[in-house]
Amino acid sequence: MVEQVKDVPAYIREMYKNNCFMNQFGVEIGEITCGSAVVSIKLDPAKHFNHRGICHGGVFTALADSVLGVTGASVGAVVATLNFSMNFIRNVHGAERISVKSSIRHHGRTTMVIEAELRDEKERLMATILTTMFIVGRFEEIPEKW
Repeated sequence: MVEQVKDVPAYIREMYKNNCFMNQFGVEIGEITCGSAVVSIKLDPAKHFNHRGICHGGVFTALADSVLGVTGASVGAVVATLNFSMNFIRNVHGAERISVKSSIRHHGRTTMVIEAELRDEKERLMATILTTMFIVGRFEEIPEKW
């Protein structure tokens, strides 16, 4: 039997410490609870904005997708995205921090449904996200409930 970790958030942050994509993109992991997570990014207009001077939709999508693995890991699940839907509500026009908070709505044997909301620094809703994840494995050392 695998020994279960005591400090799940610290363990997950350590797991993602060398994630090349998240490091290159500047994604920071915030709060992690059982079945929920927050990730954020400080926008750099020179790197994240398009030719019209607004944040590229791919940045929103990449940030939202980044929270999904962390959320799955928070209950010991290794997940892969099966379906991803995002409703864009507003955009960002300046250098600020945006964050996405997720929560598991369904946790079955082979699939997981995660909802999330992307917000700006003023807590204004920027986008809503609904995903279906395929559970491809388990982090045996992370308890499903903590």
